Formats: sequence, structure tokens, C-alpha cells
Amino acid sequence: MNTTDLLRSPNTVLANAVDDALDVLRPRLLEAGTERIEFTVGTQLNGRPHIGTHLVQSLSFLVAERARDEFGIDAAVDFAALDNAPAETITRDGRKYQLTYHHRLGDHGIRALVDEYYAPLLDAMSSRTGVDYRVSTYTEQQNTPEFRAEFLRTLDFLDRIRFWLAPASGTAHIRLPCPVCGWSQKHADHTRLLELDGSGALFEAMCHEHGRYEADITPLGGGYLDLSTLYRNVVKERSYHPGDGTLHVMVKGGDWVFGCQLVDGAHAAIGAPTAPVPLRVFTPQVLGSDGGKLSKSLLTATASSGDATDWLLDPAAWPGTQADYVEALTGAAELMLSNPRHFYRSYTTTALETLMTTRQPARNQSQAHGRPRGIQIYQQYFDLIADGSKTVEVRVAYASMKRIRVGDLLNFTCRGEHCLTRVLRIGTYRTFKEMFGTEDVKAVNPHATEAEQLRAIHAIFPPEKEALGVITFEIERVNPDE
Repeated sequence: MNTTDLLRSPNTVLANAVDDALDVLRPRLLEAGTERIEFTVGTQLNGRPHIGTHLVQSLSFLVAERARDEFGIDAAVDFAALDNAPAETITRDGRKYQLTYHHRLGDHGIRALVDEYYAPLLDAMSSRTGVDYRVSTYTEQQNTPEFRAEFLRTLDFLDRIRFWLAPASGTAHIRLPCPVCGWSQKHADHTRLLELDGSGALFEAMCHEHGRYEADITPLGGGYLDLSTLYRNVVKERSYHPGDGTLHVMVKGGDWVFGCQLVDGAHAAIGAPTAPVPLRVFTPQVLGSDGGKLSKSLLTATASSGDATDWLLDPAAWPGTQADYVEALTGAAELMLSNPRHFYRSYTTTALETLMTTRQPARNQSQAHGRPRGIQIYQQYFDLIADGSKTVEVRVAYASMKRIRVGDLLNFTCRGEHCLTRVLRIGTYRTFKEMFGTEDVKAVNPHATEAEQLRAIHAIFPPEKEALGVITFEIERVNPDE
């Protein structure tokens, strides 16, 4: 079954500007010094995840895998477990108070929750893509000197950014949980900044049980710092200092597109950070039949009308094994990534269910030699591989490329087209010039001279990249139906 039989996607402004969904990363990756890329996907720990959460997480790994293979750069996923999500809320004297999952469960309980509800999919996607991941919690993040110091810097501009962070009220939601019980005022109605100097900030806050208290926030310690979603993202994006050559990318659901205009407004009001803020990749949003974002509460309310299938709300209800579920989810996500028109759009629960329950024909060749490694490539080079005139592919010898072995299948893709190949031979060289002393120039590109090809390669890979070494793959086309 062809992709076009399942997906008929409209064009969009962004889809019309790129050949592949990952092209949005290319401008930053072309900057010198990028040696590694880390994709951060944040998830509120508010119980068992639904299909929308799983889709964003699976796409994070697949995007990381494709970036690794497309750009020849090591990639990893950072699963940001937002344990400051409210576990309970109450109203006292007309004010809302909340208790976070961290304050209810503690560090050990949070880790157990991640292991039970999130680790199975993360482990499966890591194994499938070969992309490593780590788990970080918001509690750990707010306790780092970088995050706390950046927060303190934003306080100098609080009057400029408060309406960006809270457009309705202008009261930035700086929640400072009570040191006795852990409850905090949800909208920070009675939170006041008392002092601010080079050593830190002193706040006054209110607890419904223990009355007024003070919280001293310094770069190296003090009280727990719980920021609202918008404020947290402003501080987090500004606290990255990629001095280690890592490019940070935030992977967000499509509904974040609207919120980011407020985040960017706050960035502009504060002024340019010391380093560029991370790039953002927005994944497709999952909608109910009425066009609203997938929500457990909304879907439960409309379940009687047939709008929800059990496993959309609780993946544990999938009628099959965990491996079957991961396979179906990955298949749907890969279809979305196969063309920018499929990626930069939304999907109803009905459409997503169709994608996940309609199986594509098995590829015997792929099963015989393992899952093919997908490699994105420019159209001009894809066409040469597809017609058989380009039989040698050249890459920088990143760790991800050095894991490829003779006999592996490489699936070259461009704008939804695929060309399956097998690796016949691998060559390793110190420089591109040395490589052309051995490899057939016409096998690399039959329409360009050695000098022309060297100029094109050096425009993509600066000297510090070439210094890592050069690797070549002699390939032959494979019929996927064999």
C-alpha cells in the first residue's frame, strides 16, 4: 500500500518552503561547532499518557534518528519529566492552591511513575532507532545554578515581561511551595518580590494552611522554584549555553505554536540571550472529531458518541502486544515524516486510528537484513541513486555512520520517495581529497568533476568536520518486494 492511499495532505506555508520536515534544522546545523544534537521532549507527569503524548515521544526519537543519518551527527533524546504538574488542586477563600506530583510522590515515587508509564515506550523507541535517551525532571532542572541564575536575571525585567507571561492579569505565576506542606498558590496572587540583589531574591508567599512565609531564591539553593508553563520555557530556553558543541532542539506538540509567540515576546523584552535559544520542532497535533486537541476529559465526555477508542486514552488497552503497539505507532509516525505536507498538519483521532490499524505490506528483504536505516538526501543525489548512476555515498565519519556495516540496508528518501539499497563495501579515509584518490569520481557523482565535488563537499563540511575522517558506502539498489 502506498503512502498516498492513506494520507492526502494539504500544502502549508512551511511545507512549501522545505523538501523535508528536518530542513528547519539545517540553518543552525550549518553553523560551525555543532557536534551533537539533543532533542528535548517535555511531558507533564499527570498519570498514564494518552496517544497524543506517545506520538510526540515517538516522533522525537524518529526525528533524532533521521537527523543523525541525514546530517551525520550524533543525536540523543532528553525526556523532560515535568513533575511540577499539579497532582491536586483546592480552593480556599476564592484562591486556588496546588500540590505538585513531586511534593506528593517524592523523587522515588516520580522515578517509579516514569518507569511504569513512560519507560516502556522510551526503551522500545531507543532500541528501534539506536538513539540514546536520558530522563531529567523539572525538580532537577529548577535546582541547577544555570536555571536559577537565569530566572534571577529575568526578575530585572519583570515589569516588561509579566504581561507576556500572563496576558490576562500581568501576574507572573512564580509558585514557591510552602516549606512545611508543599502547597503553593496556583496563580501566585499573594506572592511578592521583597528584595532583589546580586546574591538572589527574597519572596513572600501565602499558604492556605500555614499562612505567610518567605522563600529565598539563590543560584545555588533556597526554596523550590515552580514556574508556570510559559515562564518555565522562557527560563529554560535562555539557560542553555551550548559551549560543548551541542545543538538543543525543543520538540513540542502543535498546540505550542500559539504559546510560543508569548515566549518569544518575553525573549524580545528581556533582550538577546548570551547564546541562541534552542530551535523548536512542532509535531502534528491530534484532534477529536470536533477539532479540539486530544484531551482525556473531553474524549471521556464524548466517548458515548463513538469519538474515542479505548486505546487512544489508555495505550495499555491496545488489542495486541506492546511490540505491536510500538510497531503501529512507529509506522504512523514514519508516514507523517515521509513528507512535509504530512508532518506540518493535524490529525483527528479517526485518521490516526486508521494509520495505526492499517498495516503496510511486509518487506521481505528488510526482514532478512534488519530494519533499513533511513537516510535523507537532496533531490539531485536521490535521483542519481534511484537511476543507478550514483553507486558511492560519501559522509563524514561520525559515530552514527561508523555503525553501518557491509550488508546493511540504507533507505534513501526525499519528499516521500524511497530508494532501498544494500551496502557492498565501506571505505575509510582521512580527507575528502584522499578519498577521491581511491574512489571513482563518477561513482560519487557522474555529472561533476573532482574539483567541483570537492568544492560542494567543503561547503557542507568545514575542516573541523573533515578532521573526524571520511567514510564511503558502495551501494546497490534493492527491490523491496524481493
